Amino acid sequence: MKTLLLLLLLCHVSSPVKHSLKFFIAASSGIPNVPEVMASALVDDVHAGYCDTNTQIADVKLDWVKNYFDKNPEDREWFVAECFVNLPRFFKVTISLLMQVLNQREGVHILQMTEGCEWDEETGEVNGILQYGYNGEDFISLDLKTLTWIALKPEAVAIKLAWDSEEATIKRYANFLTQLCPDWLKNSIDYRNTSLLRTDPPSVSLLQKTPSSPVSCHATGFYPDRAMMFWTKDGEELHEDVDQGEILPNHDGTFQMSVDLNISSVSPEDWRRYDCVFQLSGVKEDIITKLDKAEIRTNRGKTEIRSGVDQTCPSPSSGRDRVTAAPAALHLWTLHLEKEQ
Repeated sequence: MKTLLLLLLLCHVSSPVKHSLKFFIAASSGIPNVPEVMASALVDDVHAGYCDTNTQIADVKLDWVKNYFDKNPEDREWFVAECFVNLPRFFKVTISLLMQVLNQREGVHILQMTEGCEWDEETGEVNGILQYGYNGEDFISLDLKTLTWIALKPEAVAIKLAWDSEEATIKRYANFLTQLCPDWLKNSIDYRNTSLLRTDPPSVSLLQKTPSSPVSCHATGFYPDRAMMFWTKDGEELHEDVDQGEILPNHDGTFQMSVDLNISSVSPEDWRRYDCVFQLSGVKEDIITKLDKAEIRTNRGKTEIRSGVDQTCPSPSSGRDRVTAAPAALHLWTLHLEKEQ
């Protein structure tokens, strides 16, 4: 079984690594005390930041993104302008446009946008997505193969026909989703890797809330997230009385994970037969921690165990792409402003 797990780890390490940069934006009208626009962005499905029109604060969640912005203040300014100037204008105009086309009256309306790209680091394949939802239902999306809009509801056909005629605008969307967004993503991944790759090993600790609780083997501060952790007895991996946790992000962009061992049936003299093993891809030596009461950190000692997980808006772009890499939403907003004039 140990051999099988090692093979699975090797397969995971050698499998294609896909990266993603995704923006999730929601705008509303007619809802008191709710921000008109809320925007989040995820890098590799990790929450990187958030902003909304009520707080007027661009909240960057990841330390490596904060460090990037500190070194590139012009990119921070671009990010703030997107959050609090460009996107609110675009969504306000677009909701108004949809209400006119759909012959809707004033009231509660919600427009959502999902936009971003994926990049396969091994094959180089790139995929983009731009889709809108309206009032809780999928509404319209861009087909990057045909460079036409797809109406996801009958009510969206009129919008599709109007937007299909704007070929130059569609090409700008396609350029952002298949060229600029992937470049932006690659730059971000490169910067993240440079910032987070380290030579010092992660911290591995034994934790226990109460004397009757399971002993948790907890590793934190490792990068990348391709890692395995398990308990062994006399060198053989255990599957019973073990609760495997998932890999979770830290606030600084590194990761943490844990695996619990139920010790209710373990006699004191047998503790020395148990080990926690942590394996990180690219590192030859395992980190082995022996089950030892003297090494367990508990709520009863000086170190308090606190529950909860550190949680981790847009990834920073390179300076030269800052203007041209503006989200497709901004181009759409500009187009409709021109129509309104």
